[in-house]
Amino acid sequence: MRKLHELEFDNTYSRLPEEFYQPVNPTPFETPHLVSFNPDAASLIGLDPSVVYDPEFVDYFSGKRLIPGSRPIAMYYTGHQFGVYNPDIGDGRAILLGEVRNSKGEKWDLHLKGAGRTKYARVFDGRAVLRSTVREYLCSQAMHGLGIPTTRALCIIGSSERVERETPETGAMMLRVAETHVRFGSFEAFYYEDKHEHVKLLADYVIENHFPRFVEEDDKYALFLGEVVGRTAGLIALWQACGFTHGVMNTDNMSITGLTIDYGPFGFVEEYDPGYIPNHSDHFGRYSFSNQPAIALWNLRKLAKSLSALMPREISQEILESFKKRYGESYFEIMRRKLGFEEIMPEDGELIQELLNLLEEGRADYTNFFRSLSGFSAEGFGGVKDTAGIFKNEARFEKWSASYKKRLRAENSSDAERKKMMDSVNPKYILRNYLAEQAIRKAEQERDYTEIALLHNLLKNPFSEQPELERYSEPAPEWARSLVISCSS
Repeated sequence: MRKLHELEFDNTYSRLPEEFYQPVNPTPFETPHLVSFNPDAASLIGLDPSVVYDPEFVDYFSGKRLIPGSRPIAMYYTGHQFGVYNPDIGDGRAILLGEVRNSKGEKWDLHLKGAGRTKYARVFDGRAVLRSTVREYLCSQAMHGLGIPTTRALCIIGSSERVERETPETGAMMLRVAETHVRFGSFEAFYYEDKHEHVKLLADYVIENHFPRFVEEDDKYALFLGEVVGRTAGLIALWQACGFTHGVMNTDNMSITGLTIDYGPFGFVEEYDPGYIPNHSDHFGRYSFSNQPAIALWNLRKLAKSLSALMPREISQEILESFKKRYGESYFEIMRRKLGFEEIMPEDGELIQELLNLLEEGRADYTNFFRSLSGFSAEGFGGVKDTAGIFKNEARFEKWSASYKKRLRAENSSDAERKKMMDSVNPKYILRNYLAEQAIRKAEQERDYTEIALLHNLLKNPFSEQPELERYSEPAPEWARSLVISCSS
């Protein structure tokens, strides 16, 4: 494990042409302080967790000092936002400090959010607020705990600085760790400027750094697009199966390596509603829960268009057409496991869909229902008996449960083994909006960060029973049911 000054810094992205980025240093907070620290993220870059006690730690990650060897830049990208192309985006409030290689040779970006204005900020202040940094810090931990590809968060740095949003809020910074911050919009930026040589340069860079097995292949760009399509299909399948809704699936918020990136007005579906919209600015529901697979494909089409000079159109179309199949296979495989099925049988799709219809009709708690379903016994309802009462049409649920029981018997399912498998894929805990809100209010009003630490640790192991924290699995109380989340950060 290394100290901060011992990290092996590089910035391969800065060796691309100057149009790809702006060299810029962070704008420091005057009185920064540590809010929270994630030792697991520190281990990714080989950083000794004890550095959090060094006075220089807060200085380095609040912009007061530059880490030796770092070469900060703001990355340029554009993208389609709510379906409309916007040529003026880029890292307006985030700065890539550099890339760190760990002892395994893995390369990780260190990306400081809320680090101040860059030339891509336009009229904005380049800051983030404590509210948004806490939400991303906790949700990236939650997603990692659920086994969903995601950016990670190393720390939150707080301040006494006030930031103007709908109302004045407390400013903060968050250090994000990811294998890359290249997005679909990074390619769109140069495609729409007719700089196809830059699109090729970026594709070569991404292939060399993240898909090196394709470097020597004659059809490397088609293989690259196919890999992105496959990773995106798998990612969205995981989102849908666990009930996660991103909220702002713009092309500039889509990772080229299939990570969940840019947490804004996200939310986990609680009372099951396919039309769930976590972002109160999404007036037409473009980024609703049920729309995510279709939007992912729409975004992939925009990426493929940006790569059009690198492969024949019929090749890219064939690759894009594979998305639905790849998504469907991934989604139904996860859903089968959530239901405890080890084998594939023809009736599975109908059984899954009917259950989702029942959950929607009864506004059942999606997470809690699937967790309780592991108590379903071949001899009766077992642990799911009380849950059955939530359904408006109990006779319909009884009919479904009879079909479910028959399906389990068809593969000689063992109650004990099935419960073990189901509990490993159906989480006990998710980051419910009211849990994040409680942690945020304590942090903002009292400078009490204990709830952030508690939730961060809880979400690390979302599948484990933690009896002393049972209350964190409960549905939202009445006061929290009207919570709305905005893009403002």
